[in-house]
Amino acid sequence: MPITDSQPDSPSGSRSVPAALDDIPGPAGLPLLGSMLDLRRDSLSTFARARREHGDVVRLEAGPPGLRSVFHAVFAPEGVQQILASQAANFRKDHPLYEEVRQAFGNGLLTSQDADYLRQRRLVQPLFTKRRVDGYASAVTGEAATVVDRWRTAEDATVDLVPEMNRFALRTVARILFGLDAEEAVAAIHRCAPVINAYVVQRAYVPVKIPRHWPTPGNLRARAAMDELDALCDRIIAGRRAATGAADGPDPAGGEDLLSLLAAAGNAEDGSLDATEIREQVLIFLLAGHETTAISLAFTLHLLARHPEEQARVRAEIDRVLADRVPTAADLDRLPYLTQALKESMRLYPAAPVVSRRAVAATEICGFRIPAGADVVVAPWVTHRDPALWPDPERFDPGRFAPGRDGERHRYAWFPFGGGPRACIGQHFSMLESVLALAMLLRAYELDAVDEEVPVAAGITLQPTGPARVRLRPRAGAGE
Repeated sequence: MPITDSQPDSPSGSRSVPAALDDIPGPAGLPLLGSMLDLRRDSLSTFARARREHGDVVRLEAGPPGLRSVFHAVFAPEGVQQILASQAANFRKDHPLYEEVRQAFGNGLLTSQDADYLRQRRLVQPLFTKRRVDGYASAVTGEAATVVDRWRTAEDATVDLVPEMNRFALRTVARILFGLDAEEAVAAIHRCAPVINAYVVQRAYVPVKIPRHWPTPGNLRARAAMDELDALCDRIIAGRRAATGAADGPDPAGGEDLLSLLAAAGNAEDGSLDATEIREQVLIFLLAGHETTAISLAFTLHLLARHPEEQARVRAEIDRVLADRVPTAADLDRLPYLTQALKESMRLYPAAPVVSRRAVAATEICGFRIPAGADVVVAPWVTHRDPALWPDPERFDPGRFAPGRDGERHRYAWFPFGGGPRACIGQHFSMLESVLALAMLLRAYELDAVDEEVPVAAGITLQPTGPARVRLRPRAGAGE
């Protein structure tokens, strides 16, 4: 009997599935390479086509015979719920992608497991309580005001939203989590992160991996980028030590940023973090703490620029709620249509388009048996575009997230922050930062799209591979 693990009130909880447990369908691919070339050229389109042609659970093979990688993609929200939530213990971050991320960025909160993960999450959880996150609002609006001012001098009144929102989000997370100005970090991360991202993804999916210590051009470029980011984190930690006057770390007694909490943990007798672990946490939060929010901001602004009627509706709400005052955390609930536009953008352009796991026990999903040891992916990019869940799925429609409509669909029809015990610890922070920043930027400027479409690819996060330019029209009296 198929296991759907659906919510009782979910309209998609009774999707029909084949009866066979072991005959998982999938594309035949090329005789020698399977689907390897398709996945390397455009993995997102390959996954979407696999769902259309083969259904909600698909087997894909990539690589030459004898070295072929086999993995299973699960697209149905019922199956996603099993993998991320109800049977999460059966699906671990032992997938090759996470191993490559560990090698590149260390065993921080993103990649750690078991006791290490529980210890690390307990240490940083105090930074992400609702009360604490709401207190970050002034830092967010301060950085957003800097963007508003800088855009007044944009050449040809045109900006590329991708680097602009990356810079904003990185400066914001550095200010809040580390108590520092981020200009040095901005330059280093913009220079190094794309190199490491491409290296990690490429190594994760090739059947034969060249040893990392071999002096190939790719290895040398990646090693230089990793060394530069490690040195950046060491300078951040040293700078905070100097700023607080602490001999062996940021102020563990009174500090309220991430480094202070990590330093306190480093000085604790139980569950302490050594210097390498502190550096790894700093690196993960610098990268993961800004890139996902930056993607959501860039695509929300670009989609609104492409849909002027929706932009006008969002702006009317902002004007009505805020007038000329600076937004606060209390305004999050007062800007529902702006929040709906943000959520719809995250549906169409999820910052984590593909999420990987490895099955540690055989599990039945949607009528198929996923064997123990199998690599498994769930893909927000595909599930978020399933026409059975989202009518006319390519259309930008913030009304999908109107109050009361969540009950119309399965809980895991929309999961940009993951779910279950490994759900993103910073999701409230990301929503607060995004709504407040969008409110300030859209109050100050009207946006006209220069680029109608923005090409993307799947990396560790969603990677825009072309510009997302908009032309700015300052609004009279706004943002002064």
